[in-house]
Amino acid sequence: MVLSTTPTIEGHTIREYKGIVTGETIIGANMFKDLFAGIRDIVGGRAGSYEKVLREAKDEAMREMMERAQMLGANAIVGIDLDYETIGANGSMLMVAASGTAVVL
Repeated sequence: MVLSTTPTIEGHTIREYKGIVTGETIIGANMFKDLFAGIRDIVGGRAGSYEKVLREAKDEAMREMMERAQMLGANAIVGIDLDYETIGANGSMLMVAASGTAVVL
């Protein structure tokens, strides 16, 4: 599966558009509250464990999006966009959403 944030893939012609595909992941409340608490405590450093959880959430959203594209018969996704949104009571959860256009190259 070829993945791109651009609307085209250099050197390839898009032969068919299969439609918009998405993938979503939600990170639970306690982790997200701990994330902000941990960030406040870090001065000039990186919160490696939190970055790992966010990366895993992004990877899961991308994986879900790719599975949906494959079900449509696509071999690439163009125009990929990643969004991170807080949801739930008091913004207690984080949703990672990936979207793009499934295509056949």
